[in-house]
Amino acid sequence: MDQFVGLDVSQEMTHLCVIGSDDKIVWQAKCLSTPEDIAGNIRSKAPDVLRIGLESVPVLCLDSRHAQATMSGQVNKTDKNDAYGLAQIVKAGWYREVGVKCLDSHAVRSMLGARAQLVGMRVEVTN
Repeated sequence: MDQFVGLDVSQEMTHLCVIGSDDKIVWQAKCLSTPEDIAGNIRSKAPDVLRIGLESVPVLCLDSRHAQATMSGQVNKTDKNDAYGLAQIVKAGWYREVGVKCLDSHAVRSMLGARAQLVGMRVEVTN
């Protein structure tokens, strides 16, 4: 029977719920919010899992130059203060969001860079 898993992840504990294709609860519990504990529970209690769903909050990737310019007035620059400054930027809406490229895009970009370098080397040798 196909199984579906729902995860409600928090800082310390994750609540898990496994239901079958007949919509009946197969298993419910909570575990520590570590990848090992979550994966171990899913492997042991839902061996026929078809899909896993988890609730998440939207995550933003901020333009670092824009964020740095916004936080340039900080007197004491530490990681703790940077995190606080980023939270304030997000709260106030003073950010510029950037898209995160997929791994395929990074691979294509590195191949194009390598090709450009090889073409340049060939031109130098030919000249």
